Amino acid sequence: MEQIVVVIGDRLGKGQNVAKGVESAGGRAVVIPGVGADMRLGDVMKKENADIGISFCGSGGAGAITAQSKYGYPAEHGMRSVDEGITALRNGKRVLGFGFMDIEELGRRLTEEMTKIKG
Repeated sequence: MEQIVVVIGDRLGKGQNVAKGVESAGGRAVVIPGVGADMRLGDVMKKENADIGISFCGSGGAGAITAQSKYGYPAEHGMRSVDEGITALRNGKRVLGFGFMDIEELGRRLTEEMTKIKG
């Protein structure tokens, strides 16, 4: 099976803990460097041919909405829990916008779920 590619864009330039979770589940994490990284999420997803994009900012919306508007990726934003992200993936969303949640569990569980979805 093909490796799941997850792009992470955090408004404050973080995302390293989520990346550890992605990699622990066998995925490949691409952390966009720098402040305002969430606003480049769609561009990097397109370049990397990513399966999932994760946007982090106060509301979790800016990067996700930008990726959806610019590239047509189905997005869900304003999420505050791992379970909300799992539900969004099951509902066909590929860009997930969260409030600040740089935790390994998020990356691991989303990657595991995407692996199941892709079969």
